[in-house]
Amino acid sequence: MSDKPWTIESIRDALGNPALAQRFLGEINRAPAHQLLAVFAKWERIAKDTLAAVERGREIAVAEARGEEPPGQWIDATERVLGDAVRIRARGAA
Repeated sequence: MSDKPWTIESIRDALGNPALAQRFLGEINRAPAHQLLAVFAKWERIAKDTLAAVERGREIAVAEARGEEPPGQWIDATERVLGDAVRIRARGAA
């Protein structure tokens, strides 16, 4: 978003997902007056993070379309994930 101040409408629009936007509207509408600012700030942060993730995804898509590696540092978590899977299976999870 530009330098414009965030509004309930701009947060709703930035969330993108209708279910998430509905959850935001429900929380902001049910918040007691003394909690309005905290609820607004929470969802403003979520909206900013969502927009940043969308922009990052676009940058990655452009890089991949050019046949390049995605920009930024990437951590290979394969070993950690495989280790977690082994531990979960050992506890009897399906």
